[in-house]
Amino acid sequence: MNKQELEKLKFPIGKFYFPTNPTHADIERSLRILRSFPMQIEAITGCLKSIELNYRYRPEGWTIKQVVHHCADSHINCIMRFKLTLTEDVPTIKPYDQNKWAQLPDAQSEDLSSSIKILFGVHARLVSLLESISNESYKRKFIHPGLGKEITLAQNTTLYAWHSQHHYAHIEQALKYRGNF
Repeated sequence: MNKQELEKLKFPIGKFYFPTNPTHADIERSLRILRSFPMQIEAITGCLKSIELNYRYRPEGWTIKQVVHHCADSHINCIMRFKLTLTEDVPTIKPYDQNKWAQLPDAQSEDLSSSIKILFGVHARLVSLLESISNESYKRKFIHPGLGKEITLAQNTTLYAWHSQHHYAHIEQALKYRGNF
């Protein structure tokens, strides 16, 4: 498999690029994605067998079960970043090593129910929060030391909408190729 093919498997919907100034329409679109993501994950994984949960979306990529557990972990961090930014003046958030987290025993579990419940709860709270803040609040910023830059809440909203679609596409891809790479 050449580098270009591997890149397409890694980023099936394309790489994320931070928009400079997300519009109201960008935010609304992102909120629709965030609102529906838990239902989509539950629907696509609800009837999967053990063998399917262990399909990978690319060579050396995560399994479907790791992707789902990662989304729960990531989106817990997401809502914390929003809350910190809304209550502190340009906080520096704490990055984490997602690859190491994906190797922990809880990320290896074939029981996805707790992570799906987390996604339903976190997304309900996140969307409720984001629908209630002002346009001015979307301009608030946090510092992401791993990226070395300030990120606005509007940008972060579009990032997590992309992140949701990105990992949903990984699951679709793993199922399409039946984990055969």
